[in-house]
Amino acid sequence: MMASGSTFSVIGADVTITGNISATADLHIDGRIDGDITCASLVQGEKSAIGGAVVADSARLAGKVTGSITAKELVILKTARIEGDVHYDALTIEQGAEVDGRFAPNARQAVKAVPSAPVQIEAAE
Repeated sequence: MMASGSTFSVIGADVTITGNISATADLHIDGRIDGDITCASLVQGEKSAIGGAVVADSARLAGKVTGSITAKELVILKTARIEGDVHYDALTIEQGAEVDGRFAPNARQAVKAVPSAPVQIEAAE
């Protein structure tokens, strides 16, 4: 959902962008993006294609994505085709969606970053 006063940008079906997109706005993509996308909220149309990493607070994916996805709230619709790892806080996947990659909750990434306590090994005499 868009907050009051936020902006919304649409990339139409006839548009191809080569390069990274960084926006504070909510994005609706129906075209092709060859690059990484960072935004507040992403809605992807069924016919669209993204070739790059996606980072968003919320994402609703319906097209093809070739690259990693990181989102707090992620919805993968039945028409989505994803090739890449998926990191999420909340995840919904419709039956029929295709994902070729690994799933991991965002919390797990933080846990991996914490070094474990050293283990002491005593030699047997």
